[in-house]
Formats: sequence, C-alpha cells, structure tokens
Amino acid sequence: MDRKEFLSLMGASAATIMFAGCLAGCKKSSDSSSTDGPSNVDFTLDLSQSANAALNNNGGYVYHGGVIVARTSTGSFVAVSQTCTHESYNVVFQSANNRFYCANHGATFSTAGAVTNGPASKALKQYNTALTGTSLRVYS
Repeated sequence: MDRKEFLSLMGASAATIMFAGCLAGCKKSSDSSSTDGPSNVDFTLDLSQSANAALNNNGGYVYHGGVIVARTSTGSFVAVSQTCTHESYNVVFQSANNRFYCANHGATFSTAGAVTNGPASKALKQYNTALTGTSLRVYS
C-alpha cells in the first residue's frame, strides 16, 4: 500500500465514523416516557465532572434521565423534556437562537419549553434548576 492509498483509506474511515455519529444524534429517542417528559425529576449534576463539562460554557447542553439541561447565552440554566412533543425525537439547544430545536421536522421551542414553531403543538415540560457551587440540581 502506498502513501496515497493509505491517506485515502484513513480519510474514508474518518468520514464513516463522523457520519455514524451524526446519524446517532438524529435517531428517535428510545425513552419510553410520554412526550410530556418524565414527571418525577430530581437529580443533581456535578459540573466538575467531564460528563457535564458542556454546562460550564454558555450554550452547552447535556441529556440526563429524559431531560435536556442547557446553559443559555446569558449563563442561566434551563431544563426541559428532551423529546419533541411532535414525534419524540431528541431536541438540541441552539444557543445562537436561544431555543430548543428538533431537527426531525423543524419544531422550535423557547427556553421555557413553549412551542415557537410547529409542527409540534404541545410545549416541552419545563423543570426547575438550582446551582449550589458546582452542583446543579434539576427537579420537578
């Protein structure tokens, strides 16, 4: 195998891995809870742990227990049910637009979970957040 073949093979491998990651982010949620979101939410995220590092930056978000927790562009924390009320696909947080977005059909929601653009017609369930030091509590 010469250098050109090797680099071509490596590029194709990297592209395949990236494509697989994109597909995983677009998959339908396997969470069996209703589109209303989990009802009894009460958990704490340790922001000093690497799994929650995205929340140390404005615009970052994480999923935990059927909830998407995000840090807005102003630094406040918001939490809503992670699945779109239209067809239960995971929403993402778009910090530039300060909203939650479902890439499946384009539904958008405010940081409070209210529908701002259909086809979803029902709001995402909103949860409370409280920060104490590096511990972020998310609860109903």
